[in-house]
Amino acid sequence: MGNVQARVEAALERVLPSGKIAPQRLHDAMRYAVLGGGKRIRPLLVFAAGEAAAGDPDRVDPARLEIAGCAVECVHAYSLVHDDLPCMDDDVLRRGKPTVHVEFDQATALLVGDGLQSLAFQLLAEHRLADDAAAQLEMVRILAAAAGSRGMAGGQAIDLASVGQALTLPELEHMHIHKTGALIRASVGLGARCANALAPEKLPRLDHYAKCIGLAFQVVDDALDQESSTATLGKTAGKDAANNKPTYVSLLGLPRAKALAEELRREARDAVAEMGVGANRLLELADFIVLRKF
Repeated sequence: MGNVQARVEAALERVLPSGKIAPQRLHDAMRYAVLGGGKRIRPLLVFAAGEAAAGDPDRVDPARLEIAGCAVECVHAYSLVHDDLPCMDDDVLRRGKPTVHVEFDQATALLVGDGLQSLAFQLLAEHRLADDAAAQLEMVRILAAAAGSRGMAGGQAIDLASVGQALTLPELEHMHIHKTGALIRASVGLGARCANALAPEKLPRLDHYAKCIGLAFQVVDDALDQESSTATLGKTAGKDAANNKPTYVSLLGLPRAKALAEELRREARDAVAEMGVGANRLLELADFIVLRKF
């Protein structure tokens, strides 16, 4: 993990516009939003899926995985910047430091999100990430769909409309399959398509893994929001409960939510367990996502 996180951090340093280039304030804010924080779960999944799809780490180009990981991380960072805005969740702390609209201003934060989303697709277009042009075009489609109204943006819209409402478990899962899960599934899908020798029959298993681990990620996030402190999380703890938002904990209670996360972890591991040693990183990430403490 440390090696991949360092590689992705260095790649993000390279691909983000320099603060010395006009408009300097916007570029400074973009770098502030992305660099030096976060666990880089999505790029880690990109790398792990690439290894699993190839069956051997030596059969996938790490430079391809770096760029795919950067593209996903740019979309993720943009979503956090917009999510923190006063018109959304109105938060003042992210990754242990002031949110972008607090450190800079609301207009700049809005443009940061716009710039990062555009940069993600620029990266997918500028670099050769797959052996086949059709596969690379599919990568662009996957990320676009994951970020759009049938993915992350749509999930956020459902989330905002659900404040103060009592959702059923299927309704809550539908929301988070889109809001949180779509980009996690895209991370796995992009990583798999970076492999030099992708076996198509592996894709359904990888996608099922990603669907399960995307939901598990949100269940654990909801549990940590109740159990952990602001200092530990690096963001405002208890915000969802204070805003009367439906969560897995509010619906199921903490013990049942934890049990659901464990069930999803087992299902994710089972989906890729027969793919051999190439899937070891995916197995380890499933454990990390569910068992993490922050």
